Amino acid sequence: MSEISAEYKVDPKKSRAEFQAAAARCRKVYDAKLKDYGASWRLLRPSSLTDQILIKARRIRTLESGIEARIQEGILPEFMGIVNYGIIALIQCELGFANEKDITPEQALELYDMFMEQACQLMLDKSHDYGEAWRMMRVSSFTDIILTKLMRNKEIEDNLGKVAVSEGVEGNYIDMVIYSIFAIIKLTAEK
Repeated sequence: MSEISAEYKVDPKKSRAEFQAAAARCRKVYDAKLKDYGASWRLLRPSSLTDQILIKARRIRTLESGIEARIQEGILPEFMGIVNYGIIALIQCELGFANEKDITPEQALELYDMFMEQACQLMLDKSHDYGEAWRMMRVSSFTDIILTKLMRNKEIEDNLGKVAVSEGVEGNYIDMVIYSIFAIIKLTAEK
């Protein structure tokens, strides 16, 4: 067996630590909003969450293109929003949407942590197989991939969830979370 070049070696401890640090930033915002609004998002259908993520991803693409923003929130908060909406979408796919707030903020945090851990584990598994290729990618590529996954979800949703070979909307949501975490890691890395 040949030696693996240094650029393809994976340091799972470093990857997990970076992922968890980025996830903690997102969780802090999620927790603060739970304190303000409770789990009011329980009323949202997954298709509405797809549209919310689409709004954020399109804004990121607009900001990346250099258009002057009138609202002075940058790209980083938008990626954090995609992470949080992506986790909420995974929760909604698991529980189904509700007609009222039917879970406590504590339960919402437990579900958030469960799905974030699943995303982290999938990231580690993919990093093992792909050699952390994401580290060589541009943040704008993450944006494009997220937009592509959103279009896939819209197609699946418009077809009432019927797929021939796709893993379905849940797989796309978790990938959007992971790519957004990668963007957060890159955007917050010490230069």
